[in-house]
Amino acid sequence: MPGFEFFGAEERKQVNEVLETGILMRYGFDTLRNNHWKAKEFEAAFAERMQSRHCQMVSSGTAALTVALAAAGVGAGDEVIMPTFTFVASFESIMILGAVPVLVDIDDTLTLDPEAVRAAITSRTKCVMPVHMCGSMADLAALRNICDQHDLLLLEDACQAIGGTFEGKPLGSYGDLGCFSFDFVKTITAGEGGAVITNFDAYAANADQYQDHGHDHSGNDRGAERHPHLGYNFRISELHAAVGLAQLEKLDGILRTQKRNYSILREALSEIDGVTFRRVPEGGVENYSFINFFLPSEEVAQRAHKSLTEAGVDACFYWYTNNWHYINGWEHLRNLKSLGNLPAEIKAQMQNLNQTDFSKSDHWMGRTISSLVKIGWSEAEVRDRAGKMKQAIEKAL
Repeated sequence: MPGFEFFGAEERKQVNEVLETGILMRYGFDTLRNNHWKAKEFEAAFAERMQSRHCQMVSSGTAALTVALAAAGVGAGDEVIMPTFTFVASFESIMILGAVPVLVDIDDTLTLDPEAVRAAITSRTKCVMPVHMCGSMADLAALRNICDQHDLLLLEDACQAIGGTFEGKPLGSYGDLGCFSFDFVKTITAGEGGAVITNFDAYAANADQYQDHGHDHSGNDRGAERHPHLGYNFRISELHAAVGLAQLEKLDGILRTQKRNYSILREALSEIDGVTFRRVPEGGVENYSFINFFLPSEEVAQRAHKSLTEAGVDACFYWYTNNWHYINGWEHLRNLKSLGNLPAEIKAQMQNLNQTDFSKSDHWMGRTISSLVKIGWSEAEVRDRAGKMKQAIEKAL
């Protein structure tokens, strides 16, 4: 990870086909586009790859989450359970619909703790949103069981875990809907972009309409299309879809390289007394885009992260103090800082995040370091990095 490390002739060919026609929009202009429909091609190919009946491309992973929630009928006052360790897009996509994010603890998978999910369910709960952070998945079997018991939607955020699997199914395809990001630092990239997958016809139709102002996309005259319901503009452009289409063809090779590099790093770190690794649920296979490991204490983890930095080991992250990915850094969410007036439902129902006890999450995040696994490294470079990481961590211990 990420896919931008491997731009080449394939991406240029796909993009040039769009530029030669001059039709950058995914809809309309049928006679001018020389039969190039990059977004439609990507959707068909991605649905097949993800073993799903439907795929809807959108403008970002954040948009994908919003579109998926809207497609399933999540709206004002509905509660969506999400983890404390994620990206800010998780709660943004919920709140833009007037729904209420309910943050709960993670466990040693670094994803949703099923027991914390169960304890957070109320009469307003409509959806459980596991986020497969850093290449590995939540305990999906347990979450599926909880959702089935309580008639809840299971929405997988697989933005950081494309290519991983659970019980033989691609991540994102296990739940009712799955979401992906193709931004510049994802495993495959379109520059900007995202996708929603589902096996439900109704959700697919709703997603198709919602992401394009509610258009029903019926017939071949865009001006005559009707609007069954309100929507918004989360469309993907043909240029972004073209890049994504070329990158999708490279996914298998990217995953093989990630696994090779991950395995070299893991072998070296496994030799360090005091280093343990995140739990991958039984039946799960990571996409190997990150290697995530625990140190014995928060103090040691901080020393190790500093030691890695001093040793020149880049792309190692201590998420516990990161402003993007952990509740500790989300002061704007904790205090509901907004440019405009927030919906009454959010103000009335939102948990007091300044007083909520997330010590169980702190227990894991305070001891976690994650290393990005790049695909541009040669085997020799990975082995050199592994040696430097081992030496730096042993120094901290």
